[in-house]
Amino acid sequence: MATKYSDLELALNSLVTEFHKAADDGATMNASQFQTMISNQLPAYAKTVETEASLGDVLKQMGVEKDQDISFENFWTLINSQAVSLFDSTHKEKNVKCTCTLQ
Repeated sequence: MATKYSDLELALNSLVTEFHKAADDGATMNASQFQTMISNQLPAYAKTVETEASLGDVLKQMGVEKDQDISFENFWTLINSQAVSLFDSTHKEKNVKCTCTLQ
């Protein structure tokens, strides 16, 4: 009998799969691969990384140093930030804020 996965499990699998696909099945990706992945997978966020300066700002927020490749851990920092922001902007009870942080 096939295992039925939850929506959350499927979403996590998608995050990992898309990261590694963008990284050409490697453990890290370069800035160009990152920009392509963002354009394809997070089009609403893509405007945030259109210019060299804005890309640099996003990479810095992710903990990526100049000319350093992007790890899944760096990417997860971005996902955490986007998830909190999305929750805060769409949650029905406006007095409830997500205080999720990465350690």
